[in-house]
Amino acid sequence: MELKRVVVTGLGALTPIGNNIEEYWEGLINGKSGSAPITYFDTEKFKTKFACEIKNFNVENYFDRKEARKLDKFAQYALVASDEAIKDSGIDLETVDKLRVGVIWGAGIGGLETFQDEVLAFGKGDGTPRFNPFFIPKMIADIAPGNISIKHGFMGPNYTTVSACASAANALIDALNTIRLGYSDVIVTGGSEAAVAPAGMGGFNAMHALSTRNESPETASRPFDATRDGFVLGEGAGALILEEYEHAKARGAKIYAEVVGGGLSSDAYHMTAPHPEGIGVVAVMETCLKNAELNPEDVDHINTHGTSTPLGDVAELKAIKRVFGEHAKNININSTKSMTGHLLGAAGAIEAIASILAMKHGVVPPTINHEVPDENIDPELNLTLNKAQKREVKVAMSNTFGFGGHNACVLFRKLDE
Repeated sequence: MELKRVVVTGLGALTPIGNNIEEYWEGLINGKSGSAPITYFDTEKFKTKFACEIKNFNVENYFDRKEARKLDKFAQYALVASDEAIKDSGIDLETVDKLRVGVIWGAGIGGLETFQDEVLAFGKGDGTPRFNPFFIPKMIADIAPGNISIKHGFMGPNYTTVSACASAANALIDALNTIRLGYSDVIVTGGSEAAVAPAGMGGFNAMHALSTRNESPETASRPFDATRDGFVLGEGAGALILEEYEHAKARGAKIYAEVVGGGLSSDAYHMTAPHPEGIGVVAVMETCLKNAELNPEDVDHINTHGTSTPLGDVAELKAIKRVFGEHAKNININSTKSMTGHLLGAAGAIEAIASILAMKHGVVPPTINHEVPDENIDPELNLTLNKAQKREVKVAMSNTFGFGGHNACVLFRKLDE
């Protein structure tokens, strides 16, 4: 069968460097760091005392108090970002066939803070099970797309993909395929996460996964730098409206980009560590290129997973060199996690958005905080260090990888009529 073409017609973002798409883009091109001392709880006894929190987010600007109490932060963030994307798309909610509109969302953890707080409260009691009646529906990872669909009446496919830090990219690929195969006209997709809580920070600290650069939080996320010592935890949401091309064209929608391919693979190697030679990453990028019917030489820009971990950054760049060969030196490679931190299950969404905006504006955001070259990284690679670079981007790739060896890769292209 002939596959439908799929385009992006709406974007929404709630990030540590901007609470909407315009602010997010300004933060990206200006090299803004979202990392700062944690304000949500007392970090005195924690190894890491900083994170990339959402700034100036007043929940009462978006929800009434009764509604807010029913929603974990990760679901609040999902609703805020998806509302912006739906509005940006210009879809007429009164006339669109809502049976043909779905929501496929990504979340690596879900309502972690809700789970933490309810269990702590129970532990402090006398053993009587006094739990909030909204405990379970606030916590479960699938509640974010559920709430989006309930709010707008979308009756198409509705579920959450959970593949750790690849979750939102997984959701995006599922959304792509759902529309390609003709099952839906429109999918609201993306991801959200809210793990900046004692359980989240303590858990990642116990794994030695987080940076402990407490003396300089704003420079702690330093992908590809020889002194990197772990990732910086972030939070927030990103939302994209994916739409069948003819459906979008018929209503005169603005189109940001075409989604031309997606790839999935597994490292099948280790619970948390990447394969040192990046074998699974090679496979996912090659699969994505094949799925998009593109050649390596077609790619202008790669937004890497680039978490700022000693092993992961090197393995990914090795894989890029293997897939792209000599052309790798012509690609603008970057890691926007240097600014946003690592949004876990939402990372693939905000990084896909960054790639799309790089195409729209002809500017590749920088990888900030780079000071000391790593002898294990090819110096001829253009890692877009410290300053944004002007560049026409016709094809952009976005990589995301998750604990458990989950790899996801998405390709976007400037619309080819």
